[in-house]
Amino acid sequence: MILAAMIAVFLIGYLLIALEHPLKLNKSGTALFLGTVLWIIYTYAAPGLIPVASPEEFTHYLESFPAVASLPYTEQALRFVVEYQVLESIGGIAETLIFLIGAMIIVELIDAHGGFLFITNRITTRKKRQLLLLIAFLTFFMSAVLDNLTTSIVMIMLIGKLVGNYKERWVFGSIVIIAANSGGAWSPIGDITTIMLWVKGNISTAATIPHLFLPSLVSMLVPVLIARRFLHGDIKTPNSILREDEDNELLKELKTKEKRSILMLGIGCLVFVPVFKTITHLPPFMGILFGVGILWFYTEIMYRRNFVSEDVKLRLSKIVHRIDGSTILFFLGILLAVDALRCSGILTLFSVWLDEAVGNVYVVDLIIGAFSAVIDNVPLVAGAIGMYPVTDGSLIAASAGNAYLLNFVQDGVFWQFLAYCAGVGGSMLIIGSAAGVVVMGLERIDFIWYLKRISWLAMLGYLAGAGIYILQNWLFL
Repeated sequence: MILAAMIAVFLIGYLLIALEHPLKLNKSGTALFLGTVLWIIYTYAAPGLIPVASPEEFTHYLESFPAVASLPYTEQALRFVVEYQVLESIGGIAETLIFLIGAMIIVELIDAHGGFLFITNRITTRKKRQLLLLIAFLTFFMSAVLDNLTTSIVMIMLIGKLVGNYKERWVFGSIVIIAANSGGAWSPIGDITTIMLWVKGNISTAATIPHLFLPSLVSMLVPVLIARRFLHGDIKTPNSILREDEDNELLKELKTKEKRSILMLGIGCLVFVPVFKTITHLPPFMGILFGVGILWFYTEIMYRRNFVSEDVKLRLSKIVHRIDGSTILFFLGILLAVDALRCSGILTLFSVWLDEAVGNVYVVDLIIGAFSAVIDNVPLVAGAIGMYPVTDGSLIAASAGNAYLLNFVQDGVFWQFLAYCAGVGGSMLIIGSAAGVVVMGLERIDFIWYLKRISWLAMLGYLAGAGIYILQNWLFL
């Protein structure tokens, strides 16, 4: 009964998040409320759920704290939830959120100082088909380093300067969505879902990039090559194309070499994070904070040498206030909600059902990817992480265990294919990803138009890339 109530609350919360715009309810507030309510329900029901959901962890907790073991069972269960499970949940969530905050600060700093103009200003072609390919590849590789949301915003700003017809901008914007999601899937720092899997240790940099690059590339190329057939001639540009924001006093005052140096240093800090983790063995959020510190020092020294008015200067302390705090709170609420479901045992039951009903990791991941077109992929991946713990390959081999479990070792087939499916599957509906939502808002793309014209292209790309990944495994494993 309690589990059914938690599932019902979760589904209602999800529906409110999906209907954010019609209901005019901010999804961040809904997510935070949802996460809190689920933990309240679980806390009160914990005495009955813990023996089934977390018996080994509970026993280990009592052995570690003998004083708690002498208390009544109800008090033991309450202390276990409050002093162990909640703190463990917050610790894991904090790793992801701190990484995101650091990455958002670096990207915002680059953008505020005109760094991205060095990329966008070099696009000169006016042929529709050539421009579509160029936009797609640029988005694909940018989103592997930057987050999909930022990449989409930068590319939509560029398209707005180059393409005058709004229906053509819709086509270009749709391809940006597909390319951003595909590009973020093959890099450990490219998308929030791959970041989550990487931070948790489910995937590693060395294995993820070579295994997922080709499937992700195919998932982008198939829709682009088909969409090119519907474009002919040259684009009609707006009446005026502004290569820089003429009202931005800071960009006028900064020298070209200063803008370029911030771009190179910022990108370098983002790319260095996997190297930092490999060298130091510290969590990725430490690497991103290291990069923020370097940029902070650099910009302070740069402004000390530059005689720009203090009101115009965008020091990193000001940039912090410009990042999207609402997005951070949304992730916090969603991850709290999913962790409550994990601790209650609901996700374990769901994983057992999937194994019994499906029993094929490829099909399971394809189903999760299809759901990510409707449901936000963050909780889907978080739920999968909670449902399937990373297994130890050496122990399985030594004990001649079930070979099926080898799919869940670090860099196992399940985790790699999950990164692909959850990232790319969101392109099949415009509301299925952060990139889709932001492009829909900026260009006012109609949901039904996208469903009729683009969804089938995204689905073909999704299935084609999935086929390439499966074929790779059959040929090389």
